[in-house]
Amino acid sequence: MTPESPAVGTAKRVRIHHIAQAKREGTPITMLTAYDALTAPLFEAAGIDMLLIGDSIGNVMLGYSTTLPVTLEDIERATAAVARSTSRPMIVADLPFGSYESDVTAAFNASSRLMKAGAHAVKLEGGAHRADLIRHLTTNGIPVVAHIGYTPQSENTLGGPRMQGRGDAADRLSADVCALEEAGAFAIVFEMVPDSIATRLTAQTSMATIGIGAGPHTDGQVLVWSDMAGMSEWTPSFVRRFRELGVELQGATRDYIAAVRSREFPAKGQFAAE
Repeated sequence: MTPESPAVGTAKRVRIHHIAQAKREGTPITMLTAYDALTAPLFEAAGIDMLLIGDSIGNVMLGYSTTLPVTLEDIERATAAVARSTSRPMIVADLPFGSYESDVTAAFNASSRLMKAGAHAVKLEGGAHRADLIRHLTTNGIPVVAHIGYTPQSENTLGGPRMQGRGDAADRLSADVCALEEAGAFAIVFEMVPDSIATRLTAQTSMATIGIGAGPHTDGQVLVWSDMAGMSEWTPSFVRRFRELGVELQGATRDYIAAVRSREFPAKGQFAAE
């Protein structure tokens, strides 16, 4: 897609009613993670609909092995950078582990900080047990994207990254979807949910469904941008690497090192001479 013919909404800001319209019309919704003012404008120029300031910033940018150490301040700073550098995509900010679970007041306080930083919605993990929390947020003016299936913040309980929703667990996911929709969430991420289940739940709900490792029949897709762009040696099996930017960046760095060591760079005209 080009910026002149965006997939969702208008050339101005993508808003909740544009997401709902896309679901009704069967227009696939596109979402990528973003963490900074360098890459976010590139995603916007390409025509992305939604940018997720994910707690995956911990793995991708901060060197952690999980998302658990990510702080509210980490997400807040990244959200502000993305918001300052873009004007069209809807910006969704993750509530990091420990910032919302204790009570609705903690959740609202954390969410309001992210909204003031520039988010248009917050995302939080969990099923029906989060319904009261989501209801409190949406009633008080904070749009919410839910997240069920594999929820990385609960990886120690779930036993690591594993497919969710097989067998009897499919009924629990269906109950979760009903509860989260009733609570007011406008969209929901299905992570590592079997295609057949994600397809059925997408048809069941008025919420826009965004899949990651959940098959092709959700209302949209989300990927961690560094996975999509081939910035690391390993990516999950459900990821398609659309470019190999990691290899390109290494190549550019090698060329730079060689040019400096050979004194080819800086060349005449690239520095001030007497």
